[in-house]
Amino acid sequence: MERLGFWGLLMGSVEKSPDSGNSVACSASTKNGDEESSSTTSSKQVSRSGSRHTSPLGRVGSRNTSPSRQKVVKTKPRGLEEETVASFGKPVVADVQMEDGIWAMLPEDLLNEILARVPPFMIFRIRSVCKKWNSILQDNGFLKFHSNVSSHGPCLLTFWKNSPQVPQCSVFSLPLKTWYKVPFTFLPPWAFWLVGSSGGLVCFSGLDGLTFRTLVCNPLMQTWRTLPSMHYNQQRQLIMVADRSQKTFQVIATSDIYGDKSLPTEVYDSKTDKWSLHQIMPAVNLCSSKMAYCDSRLYLETLSPLGLMMYRLDTGQWEHIPAKFPRSLLDGYLVAGTQKRLFLVGRIGLYSTLQSMRIWELDHTKVAWVEVSRMPPKYFRALLRLSAERFECFGQDNLICFTSWNQGKGLLYNVDKKVWSWISGCALQSCNSQVCFYEPRFDASVH
Repeated sequence: MERLGFWGLLMGSVEKSPDSGNSVACSASTKNGDEESSSTTSSKQVSRSGSRHTSPLGRVGSRNTSPSRQKVVKTKPRGLEEETVASFGKPVVADVQMEDGIWAMLPEDLLNEILARVPPFMIFRIRSVCKKWNSILQDNGFLKFHSNVSSHGPCLLTFWKNSPQVPQCSVFSLPLKTWYKVPFTFLPPWAFWLVGSSGGLVCFSGLDGLTFRTLVCNPLMQTWRTLPSMHYNQQRQLIMVADRSQKTFQVIATSDIYGDKSLPTEVYDSKTDKWSLHQIMPAVNLCSSKMAYCDSRLYLETLSPLGLMMYRLDTGQWEHIPAKFPRSLLDGYLVAGTQKRLFLVGRIGLYSTLQSMRIWELDHTKVAWVEVSRMPPKYFRALLRLSAERFECFGQDNLICFTSWNQGKGLLYNVDKKVWSWISGCALQSCNSQVCFYEPRFDASVH
């Protein structure tokens, strides 16, 4: 691998993957050669400013130093059908020779503060600069600075397995609007599936032979651990919630029926490294296995009795909420918003020509669903071309994402700004693909 300077790595130098030629682990892939020359010749001419920049940022890892050219790179993540186009800033001027001695003398705390502000998925690339940077993920100084900077922002994590059962993962950064390949071969070769993500951690459950297992990992740190076995160690509906301020996480296994008996609710706490038993959920007829967690409460949809079942994590008790669903609701997804906001997303209408996608919010005072938005018809028709077409819906912090099994794109809705937007390339890779929101954090510990 070619060793690159720090600024060259940050400003777009790209290494080709040996197996595919157009994808790099934890980086967007690059097509160069003829495409670069054609894109630069077609760019608009920009007049010279008359001044010469001396900042090291002027060096972008490219030999194209003409101020009248703007570098445009086409990227195509591995396994995704659509291309996105990334443009690298303003026109650049001639190269400036960097003094290695000066940059090598940066104080360690200043260097850690700079690196802590680098997009997290770029860390895998800059670790190739030197031995010291290669061990940066184990450096307490770097982790301390990183925990104090603002979050990178929400991302979409897509997980699937290809033949022969090799785990694959791609992450779409919403702030950068770029796909990154994340290596997932550090996980054990079990038959597991995605549970969800919270606070920078990702939870999986599955089978190690005939034994049911639950594991939690940090994709950026490439670390993972297996949780202890539950008291009733059977396949269960799970959800994970993390508390970043306390640096702890909990996994909730909801009540389930095994054989002819109901299983009690179990909660794992990372502080004690143990599962605790709680109340058995009252006999209900669940209409969906999808759950939503907000304000220390877990919600599930039920048909009998009609409404919601709510589990209070602080008391360990179940309660029924008689919130009737909207009429002609075909399929519904519970989505957790910020604080106490709980949303219901689903299709309305018995006939394909009359169907529409709507979003409701639970009025806790009136115990009723109040419509807050409708998906515009043009988005609905593009996302679901067939009335029976399957889709997935999930949310985080008042962002709601829709993905379709057959369409090569996803749709994002911002509840606060009331804005709909497409996400190119957000496609489920196979019938076993799973997608969730993910917040990259280096300081998220699995212990």
